[in-house]
Amino acid sequence: MSSVSDVVRPRIAHVSHEIADGVATVEISNVAQRNALTRAMCLEIQELMPRLDADPDVAVVVLRGAGDTFCAGASISELASVLVDPQPDGSSVDHLSAADAAIASLTKPSVSLVDGACMGGGWQIASACDFIIANQRAVIGLTPAKIGIIYPRPGLERLVRLVGSANAKYILLTGLTFSATEARALGLVADVVPSESFEEKCAALVSTLRNRSLFSMHAMKRLVDLADADPLELNTEWADAWSAMSESPDMGIGINAFLNREQPQFAWRPLD
Repeated sequence: MSSVSDVVRPRIAHVSHEIADGVATVEISNVAQRNALTRAMCLEIQELMPRLDADPDVAVVVLRGAGDTFCAGASISELASVLVDPQPDGSSVDHLSAADAAIASLTKPSVSLVDGACMGGGWQIASACDFIIANQRAVIGLTPAKIGIIYPRPGLERLVRLVGSANAKYILLTGLTFSATEARALGLVADVVPSESFEEKCAALVSTLRNRSLFSMHAMKRLVDLADADPLELNTEWADAWSAMSESPDMGIGINAFLNREQPQFAWRPLD
């Protein structure tokens, strides 16, 4: 019989992941606080994402929240240590934005599946993925003005790119909460799926990504992300990508499969 000390208790607030059939599903879990992000959870995300990016068994990364909530943002009880953690040299670290950067730095396709509440920094983390699919019952709000803070720079600048300056001001200054349908109209999410078919349709979407050319997805993701970069850098990236296209096995595989009306079995891998 096990003693109390032998019992392994689950961590109350943590970030877990599982890998199956090329898909890494990352789960934000802090159910007692509606999956709010603590400093430790932000550090876990920072450590996990580079590992998933380097893992040859992972082709797609999915981010979601435990239960029926995505993320209520940064934990209010740890807000200062999450956003402005003081360092010995007198500087401070924004751990939320560092977690954001870790997700955004993935070279592999990534998607956030948003169910329930997605508030404050929760949207910043979700939007660090390539796109967001929202459950119809989801609600989204960016609420820094309600608690007297400034939305972190990476999240604010991404918001402006996605929804435009006027809508960004409307969203941030009012601190309003939007339905999933309203959020899509504003540009906060890419698509909205009915609640009764959310899991099924999201699984189908992830399967679709899993079967696309990794070469195509990796290259186009990088080119989209660099669209506002220095023109010289962008020209170099385009030239390199265009040259690599003819060297990749996926081009020939895709053309032959199309002509033969077959499902292509793409062969390119990131370490090739």
